[in-house]
Amino acid sequence: MEKILQISNLTKSYGKTQAVRDITFDVKKGSIVGLLGPNGSGKTTIIKTIMGLLSDYGGNVSIKGEAPGPIANSRISYLPDVAHIPTWFKVSRAIAFFADFYEDFDAVRAEAMLAAMKIPLDKKIKSLSRGMQEKVQLSLVMSRRADLYVLDEPIGAVDPASREFIIDTILKNFDGEGAILLSTHIVADIEPILDVAIFLREGEIILHDDVDKIREEKATSLDQLFREVFKNVV
Repeated sequence: MEKILQISNLTKSYGKTQAVRDITFDVKKGSIVGLLGPNGSGKTTIIKTIMGLLSDYGGNVSIKGEAPGPIANSRISYLPDVAHIPTWFKVSRAIAFFADFYEDFDAVRAEAMLAAMKIPLDKKIKSLSRGMQEKVQLSLVMSRRADLYVLDEPIGAVDPASREFIIDTILKNFDGEGAILLSTHIVADIEPILDVAIFLREGEIILHDDVDKIREEKATSLDQLFREVFKNVV
């Protein structure tokens, strides 16, 4: 299976603090990989490195053979853990903005997704609820025809009912031609869609395997294992 993302021996420090050390994993085409760990475990550092937002790191990162940078970024659809679309935009303008900025953006697909969520295109984003704003951003990100979708805490800021809807939206709009890397510390809701799980603690990988294999070998759910491993920090 084709490797979309490859990371080998990634190490990054901030001054005397080592954020991640010797991180090695890959993400294959058609797979959904969970980067799982509590706050401060290194998830965001890994994602920022992939996106070319950090430099001066050790090891290697490549997206379809390209190092982080403009070419690699053109192949990635990125949902950061903070709002990234001006809230004074109307929803229709946000769609037009993405269409102008990304050649692989499918405006028809985005409009259909938003219509299914009953989100009006003529409303300003700031007038929408927090959950609806999250749905707008996810819809735009998932409407690109990217090789890699990087979703940083896509369900962390919404209520449980919205989480289910967001996960369903991810699944329905993932055609398997690319791959998804998502980070979260909320495992129960996303466990059913994951193919591979990576547990991070204090900047190191402590578990990395197929989810089905983990459940079989540990005789427990991924969520319960996560709770046991991180019971003192989550």
